[in-house]
Amino acid sequence: MFGKTRRIVRIMDLNNQADLLDAYDEAHRPGNTPQAVIEAQRRHGIAEMEIYRAGDRLVMIMEVTDSYNPAALDTYSARSVEITSWHQRMAQLQKAPLPDGMAWPEARRVFRQSEHD
Repeated sequence: MFGKTRRIVRIMDLNNQADLLDAYDEAHRPGNTPQAVIEAQRRHGIAEMEIYRAGDRLVMIMEVTDSYNPAALDTYSARSVEITSWHQRMAQLQKAPLPDGMAWPEARRVFRQSEHD
């Protein structure tokens, strides 16, 4: 359906308070994430996205197509009241950005089993 994709892994930390962790999980249950967010992701080349949580640490795995353009997605999202509101709500649950200043910085791969004989 999407053709060739590539994987991007991003990380984020949440505020480590039980009620905030629960609120984050609840916001991401099927039917709770605004459809505008899902549609924008798909429209801008995100073929699949998963978020995993261990304690207050989040790991996002995205499969993106060649049409993935994060700048275009950001511009589009900034013009949507619904998406902007969603991002503001989620930001209240997150710790301050990591030292590089990004809220969801891309992780750098340091190991791949198949590269070891």
